[in-house]
Amino acid sequence: MLPLKVANIYILYKAKLGILLVFMLVLTALSCKQHSNEGKQIFRYNESSGIATLDPAYARNQAIMWPIHQLYNTLVEADSNLKTIPALAHQWIISDDKKQIQFHLRTDVFFHNDPCFKNGTGRKMIASDVQYSLQRIITSSIASSGAWIFNGRVDAVMPFEVINDSTFQLNLKTAFQPILGILSMQYCSIIPREAVEFYGADFRRHPVGTGPFCFVAWEEGQALILKKNKNYFQKDSNGISLPYLDGIKVSFYESKATEFLEFKQGRLDFINDIDASFKNEVLTKTGKLQPKWAGKINLNKHSYLNIEYLGILVDTTNALVKNSPLRLLKIRQAINYAINKPKMMLYLRNSIGTAANNGFIPPGLPGYNPGNIGFTYNPLRALTLLKEAGFSSTSQLPAIKLLTIPIYANLASYVANELAQIGIPIQVEVVQKSLLLQQTSKNQALFFRGSWIADYPDAENYLSVFYGKNPSPPNYTRYNNPTFDALYDAAAAETNDSIRYTMYSKMDAMVMADAPVVPLWYDMVLHLVHKNLKGFSPNSINMLELRHVQKQ
Repeated sequence: MLPLKVANIYILYKAKLGILLVFMLVLTALSCKQHSNEGKQIFRYNESSGIATLDPAYARNQAIMWPIHQLYNTLVEADSNLKTIPALAHQWIISDDKKQIQFHLRTDVFFHNDPCFKNGTGRKMIASDVQYSLQRIITSSIASSGAWIFNGRVDAVMPFEVINDSTFQLNLKTAFQPILGILSMQYCSIIPREAVEFYGADFRRHPVGTGPFCFVAWEEGQALILKKNKNYFQKDSNGISLPYLDGIKVSFYESKATEFLEFKQGRLDFINDIDASFKNEVLTKTGKLQPKWAGKINLNKHSYLNIEYLGILVDTTNALVKNSPLRLLKIRQAINYAINKPKMMLYLRNSIGTAANNGFIPPGLPGYNPGNIGFTYNPLRALTLLKEAGFSSTSQLPAIKLLTIPIYANLASYVANELAQIGIPIQVEVVQKSLLLQQTSKNQALFFRGSWIADYPDAENYLSVFYGKNPSPPNYTRYNNPTFDALYDAAAAETNDSIRYTMYSKMDAMVMADAPVVPLWYDMVLHLVHKNLKGFSPNSINMLELRHVQKQ
């Protein structure tokens, strides 16, 4: 007989070997040609950056948000017109003082079948699951990257309250108008306590939710496999159960060239955005399909609540800032004036997106004001500002390091060339995305390429990037303006939409005047899609929405 410890190790080894064999069988089946999956609708996409976790508490980027959206649900969600609509909650009632929201939950929602439950059968989702999930986000030991969403907004004593199994109440510290939008974020996905306790640290790779698809297997660096949730609660307008698809396969090819080849050969159903290396092969400079592609694939374009920008650390107590010319407002303004954004959009982006000349809030959100004073291309004004800042000779300016990631290396080179024309020397440093995120989070990046995708469809989300009381994330520049903060607090509590939107516009103009960022472009969703895909439409937050997708 084996000693107990050795026996346990042997059992664990056998279990892991069994899981690996199951994964390989599933992966082999889904990797076969279409005819071997006759009658099955498997949606395939690639995630070149990989997926760090499937735990909603850490849904900090699009790569994580997309699979989490398939696996979980939130109390409410945003529709294609950015309107908040019911999801797990079928109704909600807001108190007169706007400080309590009572959610009435659906009673036909069940968690996925999983070994964490008794007999492996998923149980009904109830109000205590909502309380547990939201409380977990702000629990310090969890260290959720989404903890900031409730920062200073929920009641300190009882933020999340269970009234009964089908009624949940959110208690706010003060009225906060964008709160429903926040609750639609993937951070706020509802999870069962049993799964977290059963899997422990491994919950990140053993998701259990209520969403349209269930977890099957995940071999990191190889593939993620999901299957249809046959007990999903939502139906289409004809009463047919959703989703239509039988499953999802996510591959992890790091090379965008490989991804494009897989798409061309029909082994991927769509591509999100187009890599610069083959953009000209597919698109004209005006953003249309090249003739050889027209009629063969669909090009889906849609305005996207995302802004691409250059961030500048402005905390003058930081040693990096103290000795840098970027501490000077006129230098930051000169940088904004020195970049020819229309030319950048034409030659680097094939006209996908719009030059960002009107502030940080993108078009499509109330609060965006095309009349706001932004920065249009004006190299003469940039030179004047440099002289006013005390730098009449180009040799006086030390080189400024610009941090970026590999896919934006060409953008950084363009910016460096533009700034060199007015005498600002830029040293481009290309680093991996994980390192850049680490450095910006720790305020160790002085000048960096960044982007902000709407977490929820409200301009407040963009302004939160500059709220002085917010950590980084989201306040990566460490912008701190007491006047801005006071207006931000007032806008958050303002119940009159028109007044609040005017406040948003004023705050946006305030940020532009202080220039802690260089807005580059307001983005556009761009998908290359095979013609056999039906019901696949882009949306303004570029969420991967697959519930209504069919393959023909």
